[in-house]
Parts: sequence; C-alpha cells; structure tokens
Amino acid sequence: MAETSGYLPIAEHGLIGDLRTVALVGSNGTIDWYCCPRFDAPSVFASLLDAERGGCFELAASVPARTKQFYFPDTNVLITRFFTEEGVGEVQDFMPIRGEETGTGGEAGRHRLIRRVLCVRGTVPFRVLVAPRFNYGADPHTLRNLGDVAVFESAGLALALTSTVPLEHDGSDARATFKLAEGEVAVFALDQVGGAVAPRGCARFEAEREFGETVAYWRRWLSSSRYRGRWREMVHRSALTLKLLTYAPTGAIVAAPTTSVPEQLGGERNWDYRYVWVRDAAFCVYALLRLGFSDEAEAFMGFLVRHISSGDGGPSGPLQILYGIDGRTDVPEHVLDHLDGHRGSAPVRVGNAAAGQLQLDIYGALIDSIYLYDKWAQPISSDQWDDVCDLVDWVCEHWDQPDEGIWETRGGRKQFLYSRLMCWVAVERAIRMANRRGLPADIIRWRQARDAIYRRIMTHGWSADRGAFVQYEDGDVLDAAVLMMPLAKLISPTDPKWLSTLDALTRELVSDSLVYRYDPEASPDGLYGEEGTFSICSFWYVEAMTRAGRIDEARLAFEKMLTYANHLGLYAEEISRTGEQQGNFPQAFTHLALISAAFNLDRALG
Repeated sequence: MAETSGYLPIAEHGLIGDLRTVALVGSNGTIDWYCCPRFDAPSVFASLLDAERGGCFELAASVPARTKQFYFPDTNVLITRFFTEEGVGEVQDFMPIRGEETGTGGEAGRHRLIRRVLCVRGTVPFRVLVAPRFNYGADPHTLRNLGDVAVFESAGLALALTSTVPLEHDGSDARATFKLAEGEVAVFALDQVGGAVAPRGCARFEAEREFGETVAYWRRWLSSSRYRGRWREMVHRSALTLKLLTYAPTGAIVAAPTTSVPEQLGGERNWDYRYVWVRDAAFCVYALLRLGFSDEAEAFMGFLVRHISSGDGGPSGPLQILYGIDGRTDVPEHVLDHLDGHRGSAPVRVGNAAAGQLQLDIYGALIDSIYLYDKWAQPISSDQWDDVCDLVDWVCEHWDQPDEGIWETRGGRKQFLYSRLMCWVAVERAIRMANRRGLPADIIRWRQARDAIYRRIMTHGWSADRGAFVQYEDGDVLDAAVLMMPLAKLISPTDPKWLSTLDALTRELVSDSLVYRYDPEASPDGLYGEEGTFSICSFWYVEAMTRAGRIDEARLAFEKMLTYANHLGLYAEEISRTGEQQGNFPQAFTHLALISAAFNLDRALG
C-alpha cells in the first residue's frame, strides 16, 4: 500500500523483539518505531509518530521495487523482500534472544538488532540511512567512529552501529549505498552500549549464527503449543505476538508496544499502551494455559500477585488498573508537543492518566485469572489466598459504586453493567476456589454479595424497552462489553434475555463481522471524534454466538475477521470503516480474544 505524506499505514508493519523491547519494521524496509532498552523507554526511532523529527532506520532497494513481507515460518524473524528489474533481495530482521531471559547485563543488555541483507537473484542496489532521534526526538546526539563502529551518543543513551559495508557520516546520521550480487550478504547490527557492554562488531558469519539461533529459539518455544485445531497458523501467530509483548525480567505483558497511534486520524483518542493492564489478566492466563504455555502464565501470574497486597489504597482501592512493566504505579501522562503525531494526529501522549481511575471490573479479571491458574496450573499459596480474601472483602464493600468502566471513559462515572458483572465474577470465582479446596472464607457474606450483584444486574441492567442488557443501570445505551456476560458465566448463552440482547447488538453495533464498542453520541465519553470497530469485541461476538449455538454465523464472522488482519496476521486495536487498522499496534487483547474465539469455535465444530 502506498505511503501517505511520508507515513506508511499502520498495518504495513511487522514486529521483531527480544522479550524486553520491540521494533516495528515497515513493508518498505524502514524501522520507524523502536524504544531502547525496554518497551516504555523513550523512542530512538519514531517516524511512525513524526516523519520529520521522529528518526528512522531505512534499508531498502535504491531502485524501484515491489515489496513483500512475511515471517520466517514459526518464528518472529521478519523477512522483507524487494523485487526489482535486475534481481531480488531480502532483509532479514531479528533481535537475538539471549540464553538467560531474566538477565539485564552483559549480552542481554546489548539489545542487538540485526538487519541481514541478501541478494537471492541477479543484482540489487541498496541504500541505508540510520537516523536516530533520542528521547522521542528531543535530545541531540553526536556521531563518532570507533574503528569500524559508528557510535551515536546522547545524554541518556548510546547506540553502536556495525556494518560490513562502508558507512558515510551525514551530520549526526549514517548513510551507505552498496550493490549485492546473487549470493552476497551484508550485515548491519545496532547495539545499546555503555557500562559493561562495549561496542562489538557483527561479521557475516556471526550474523548467520545469530539468525540460526534465533530461529531455533522461536521454534523451540512454539513447539510447546498444544493447539491442533483449525486456524492453527493464526492462533500460533497470535501466540508468537503475545510472547513478543512479554517483558521477560518481570513476566509483564504490555497491552501494545506503541503509544499514540490514533484511533481516528485527526482525533484526540491517542493513548500510551506500553503498560500492563490488570483487565487483560484473565484473558492472558486463559489463552496461555489453553495453548500449553504454562511458564508464561506462571510468570505473568507472578507479576500480578506481587501487586495484590502492595497497593496503597488509591482511587481504585487496593489495586491500580495498570502498572509499569517493572510494577511501578506512577505513570504520569503528558503530551509531547514537539511531535506531529501519526499523519498529523496530535497529541502524542506518554504515560496514561487512566491509572488514576476507578474501574471495578479489574477485580473480577484478576481473581478470575487466579482461579484459572489455581485450577489448571498449580494451587495458589496460603499467602496468596489471604490476599484474595482481602480483595473479595473489599469488593463486597464497594461493588455498587459508579466508576469509569472498562472503556476508561473520561465523561464521568456511571453504574456500568460490565463493572457489576466483573465484581460478580470476583466473588463467584473466589467462592469456587474456597469450596473446591476447602479454604477458609467468609462464605455467607460472599454469597450475599454475589447474589445481590446478580439481582442488581438482572433488575437494573435489563431494559425491557430495548429488549437487551444495556451499558449502565436504568439506561438504554447498548454496549458490546455485555458480550462478556455468557463468557463469564453469569447468564446462560441460550437464555431468552441473552439471545434478545445478542440480536439487539447485532442490529445496532455489528457491521459485517465488526463490532463497535458503543455509540459515542448516545453515550458521550468525554472525547471528540469517532472511532472504528473494536477487534476485541468482534472476537467476543464470535465466541458469544458460538456459545449460543449459532455455529454457522459464528464461523462466518470469525473467517471474516481473519480477512481484516494485516499481511502478517497482526491486529491493531480497531478497524476503520474502510478496513484500515487503527490504534496502537499490535494489540495484545485482540490476539488474546482471537485465541479464545478460535479455541471455543473449533471445539464447537468438533
């Protein structure tokens, strides 16, 4: 797809990473998003958010070429191919995974990014531009030579570039042009350096060895998958993507590796997703355990439970709705005024003010994840159970408060049905754990709270006029979040009230297979601009129809959703009216929902 005003469409990107950070590689061969040394660090390349000031690493054929991009099978090694009149070349992009995933020093601290260029037919001329812009383009840097290594140095970070072809200095940037004949190879490697990590070259043979080891790592990891159903390729691509979004030192999984990729061009719905949302917890644990990735589920659970009892009693109670990848609670939001935003879609935000919101649904998500882990992986400890009891007691006291809800609206608190639903889940799953394992609990109080929440939902969450469960109590606005009601087992998927709700959602919020969250005009959320359909909701819709026994419709909707993935099987948060990917990319929640929908639909099909 053609570039627009210097920007590739969001979907025209692939993802590589080393379990600490990632880089987005465009189908034109340009790395235009890279934060070093970790997901939430300031960017080094950010032309995704400002084509002029963001910085980039271009590597492409220097003559007109068609391009195609794919992943080396069963890996996160990305191949970008260039088809020219005189020959065919390819760039192999990858970040080696060091043996000790949780280490931070030595080779693990190098965060090496390798770009291996091959000519596979004829001859192909290439051009290279390495133009880092440190600290989101705000910090100046110098460029100097250390032998055959070019070192880019800013106040807070130094990167070393090694190349097997001669580099030229262009101010503070590095350039090169070269031609490869069939069978010839060139290598570029970008390392973080400083402290114990010294600049080190990357010869062709070393790059070839690193390529082989990286391929072997990803294939060895994926071989643990137990999924053998239909749509195996899409499910496994989703699993590989989730692994890339994992911060190995803590087990955290980021919601997405980008910030401020717009939900609508020209709108203000631009958010920083490089954090861990508690809301994702149950979906992460469910998907990982279903596929057989118990180590990842255990690591993520470890991250979550470390924060159950460490909360400071802030606005959202003992828990915060999101955390930094290292577990920090302070993620202040501010705007980077010097960046234009993707295709002029300012503001560019860093940090996320939603951390200070009250969102009661997070308690259900967390306790459901603990319940699943306790049931399918290994029993939780006595200390962890004490923490669960404290959380459930808090929910029993506070479940009936208005809050900002799952969609983190900035239009004022309401009595959102989804928040009630997940408070019910929190109490109900804790009761299940207590009964199954004979654990001590205030069961009488918990049952009273569970039943009170259920009655409240059925009495005030149901609109007889709409024939549907609605967004907030005694309202009439439809909301795709209620698709979670049968998935969370609050209501039978064939209950007449639920089937009526499903029909209402289909009429008003579904377009083709795509599902809108809600109608912002009917339910103002404090922000201007429109948004696309939410891919999470679209996969929830598939699963809700599957559980309702509408298998043919569910399968058609699922197959349609697969056509909206990008050329590599990746999804952003939203899809526009014209089928474009919108919002931060790729989004973990969407890939989690895809795995769940595929698993349950495949099982229903037999």
